[in-house]
Amino acid sequence: MTTLFDSVRIGRHELPNRVAMAPMTRSRARYDGTPGELAALYYGQRASVGLVISEGTQPSEDGQGYLVTPGIYTDAHVAGWKNVADAVHARGSRLFIQLMHAGRMSHPDNTPHHRAPVAPSAVAPGVPMFTASGMQDIPTPRALSTQEVPATVADFRLAARRAIEAGADGVEIHGANGYLVHQFFAPNANTRGDQYGGEIANRVRFALEVVAAVADEIGADRTAIRLSPGSTAGGIAEGKQGPDLYRYLVAELDKLGLAYLHLMDQGDEDLLRQLRAAWHGTLVLNRPGRAREQIGFDVASGLADVEAIGQLVLANPDFIARLQADAPMNSPRHETYYGGTEVGYTDYPTLQENSGTADGKVHAAN
Repeated sequence: MTTLFDSVRIGRHELPNRVAMAPMTRSRARYDGTPGELAALYYGQRASVGLVISEGTQPSEDGQGYLVTPGIYTDAHVAGWKNVADAVHARGSRLFIQLMHAGRMSHPDNTPHHRAPVAPSAVAPGVPMFTASGMQDIPTPRALSTQEVPATVADFRLAARRAIEAGADGVEIHGANGYLVHQFFAPNANTRGDQYGGEIANRVRFALEVVAAVADEIGADRTAIRLSPGSTAGGIAEGKQGPDLYRYLVAELDKLGLAYLHLMDQGDEDLLRQLRAAWHGTLVLNRPGRAREQIGFDVASGLADVEAIGQLVLANPDFIARLQADAPMNSPRHETYYGGTEVGYTDYPTLQENSGTADGKVHAAN
């Protein structure tokens, strides 16, 4: 039986175990998008997992959605991420930087340029967003013109190249959770009448063009994508054709020889198993709310090749050691997730640090 502690190959890389750190926004970058001073320590601490997937990282100025999130398109960004990559590699893990264009999930007050968000169509998500002055309604975005879409694809290509320059082992394209790529899938966010809207083949065209461009730039075996079939995040409604869209999309992605497909489970077990059957490469599976005692089940059953864990890896820098020893886990401190200092970021104790904060309770991992 395959276990989490067995090695596995993703693209050109061999991982020492089958646990990935799920991507989690921490909002601790500098104002210009350079990873903050503690980022290398934070990611390096957690690099006992086989694969570290970074927080969502904007591929361009227009890709930013939240306050002080990192970018990967300037020289300063590359230098900041180089420190992160070195720290992760020093622990024997691999780093994939997640390329996240927020699309309409943005607010002008959160970005240095203060421009309106861009999206497939001029349709507001109908949800609020945190800004420096508190919660505000997200404004109606500006629709990308047909001519601007290839330029946005080119932004992803550039960001992928810059990620590799920074020492990353690959990139994960964020096609989930209500952000730009996901927005193109949903009829209530994409009302376009050109080749990027309407029928399923058109609504997945942007995603496939982004993946193809990134794979062409850095190699398919260093390119991955994350999807969340059925997610309603950011006001998304995929409609009745949602499952058909994902069956079509995964079949098309399967032809490209990518490093891995990362699925975020939304509760449709039948669809998940259909997508697993359609995907012949490495599958990373993230189940939000997965209980401690369920960790490892999906790898053991063959449903997944790698399990992505969020909150428990965030709170336990020595997650693999604790898992192997069946040791108590630190509780995540939700109030410190976004922004701030080292508190709730790099100060979680390891088993060897006798701080007494590990409480032995069973916790969920997202």
